[in-house]
Amino acid sequence: CVVSAYADYMGFILTLNEGVKGKKVTCEYKVSETVEKLVDVLATMDRWIDETPPVDQPSRFGNKAYRTWFSKLDQEAEALVSSVLPADRMAAAPEIAVYLRESVGNPIRIDYGTGHEAAFAAFLCCLCKVGALRVDDQLAIVFTVFKKYLSVMRKLQRTYRMEPAGSQGVWGLDDFQFLPFIWGSSQFVDHPTLEPRHFIDERVVNEHHQDYMFLECIKFINEMKTGPFAEHSNQLWNISAVPSWSKVNQGLIRMYKAECLEKFPVIQHFKFGSLLSIQPVQP
Repeated sequence: CVVSAYADYMGFILTLNEGVKGKKVTCEYKVSETVEKLVDVLATMDRWIDETPPVDQPSRFGNKAYRTWFSKLDQEAEALVSSVLPADRMAAAPEIAVYLRESVGNPIRIDYGTGHEAAFAAFLCCLCKVGALRVDDQLAIVFTVFKKYLSVMRKLQRTYRMEPAGSQGVWGLDDFQFLPFIWGSSQFVDHPTLEPRHFIDERVVNEHHQDYMFLECIKFINEMKTGPFAEHSNQLWNISAVPSWSKVNQGLIRMYKAECLEKFPVIQHFKFGSLLSIQPVQP
């Protein structure tokens, strides 16, 4: 049986995947008031990082200042969500705030992984369900909101030296993210010159990372890791041998379903409610 939350969630991911196909991050698109408010929410979360510097502690990883930062978000999450919702949908704020809180990592383990990223996508999916975000916000959801979310998450990961949650080490796609690789590969579909083999070329990455999410991810990996790319990011290295971006995109979607959404450790923390329901899909 397919849980309707799963069908809704995957439908949302795939709709955005179609929406960004062949488009650059820097292309022109509509930016609605809700999108601007979401950027403000993320900018607030970003500012709190600046206001919460890492503390001196013996262990290199998992800086405890993250917990201080998290408790601020925990307290303010509902108010932040309310600032984004239309006046007649305020009752949904507590439920939607759950996904925002879940989207930034775990305060006990001070880790972050694809389950947290999925909570942010679920947060955006809920905003669509209550009508705060609309069909014509698709490009802005990925290229403005999700891009800003990624930059805040990278800042958290760097500042507080967060551990990867449920990392498969060298066999995972990436320590922290998955969705920008899916949507980022879709951006490249039918690109006249850039093929999958090009993304391991640092010159290509430096030249095009502002236009393509996939390359922005590679740039972050290159900054965070040392040693040969084939060793620290084996899965991505293998992907660079795939002949076309549409094959990469399809393969990553299959991998996402199998690795992230159907594996219990990632999804055991997923919250179901009235917007993303655990009820089975009616045939």
